[in-house]
Amino acid sequence: MDNLMAPLQLAFALISTIAPDGGHTAFRQPQLAVDGDFVAVAFGSGDAVHFAASENRGVTFSPAIRVNREDGKIMLGRHRGPRIAISGGSVVISAIFRETGDLMSWRSGDRGKTWSPAVRANDTGSAAREGLHAMAAGAGLVYVTWLDLRVKGMRLYGSLSKDGGKTWSRNALVYKSPGGHICECCHPSVKISQRGKIFAMWRNALGGARDMYVASSTDQGQSFAPARKLGTGTWILNACPMDGGDLAIVDGKVWSAWRRENKVILAAPDGKETVLGEGKDPAIAAAGGRVAVVWTGTGGKLWISDGVKPPAVLDEAGAFVHLTGGKQAYAAWESGHAFKVTRLE
Repeated sequence: MDNLMAPLQLAFALISTIAPDGGHTAFRQPQLAVDGDFVAVAFGSGDAVHFAASENRGVTFSPAIRVNREDGKIMLGRHRGPRIAISGGSVVISAIFRETGDLMSWRSGDRGKTWSPAVRANDTGSAAREGLHAMAAGAGLVYVTWLDLRVKGMRLYGSLSKDGGKTWSRNALVYKSPGGHICECCHPSVKISQRGKIFAMWRNALGGARDMYVASSTDQGQSFAPARKLGTGTWILNACPMDGGDLAIVDGKVWSAWRRENKVILAAPDGKETVLGEGKDPAIAAAGGRVAVVWTGTGGKLWISDGVKPPAVLDEAGAFVHLTGGKQAYAAWESGHAFKVTRLE
């Protein structure tokens, strides 16, 4: 706990801009995965899945390549879009097709040069048609979770891969709300600890409140412990804010960042809340035993904070930021028709 509260040095390495050429539409919804000096990014362009990578810690990136060769358009926008994870020698990308409502994944064993045909993760057709999902890797596992509509009432389901995305397990229920449904269009989040414990987070719809909840699994996603509410306050709202927040795991404990009304909240493992500022769409990552949160603030500025020092401006204009942690943290965000990537020092 003391180490986490040490002030984070809010300094940034070179910011790389990845922009479409004449043959691409806007690059949207970037998502990062990192393995040593290898930085991989998945994103949407023209309703298709694309990939680029850096072998030098994000200083330069390869040209964008298309991942999916299958017919159909992917879900994109408002936290919809591809997700990416690295497990062993595999890079795995997932996305949901608009026409079928199916969650598909692609695998590369050569650091993104070639990609396998798509494999479906949801074992009930069209169950993922809301288009919102999350994916994470850790301890030799890849886990994907999504908002599920296989029966009436939005639920959270998940599936596990032990072979780097080649195959997916039978789907298992993560959470069913006693109120009849969870929040209908707030994206879920998922992380896997170094010991293989899976943590899933979502926005609930319970008793008129739209608060964030988390549940964990110690049996590789076959079952989840009872869900617990995050933070100390509540948000009474008869609508979906379309903003699901993010979580990070430090020493096996959950830190989370999410929006309540117009405030961005950092919640510690003990439930203590810190209001970071006004805004939406927060992302969080842990690196070096500390956490960083980035969010879109009033006027479209991107702000960054560790919850201790005053927030700093990461970019004068940006949206839909994603963070990934580890030995170092990286950030990627939409910037006009392009996206930007930087390493947080």
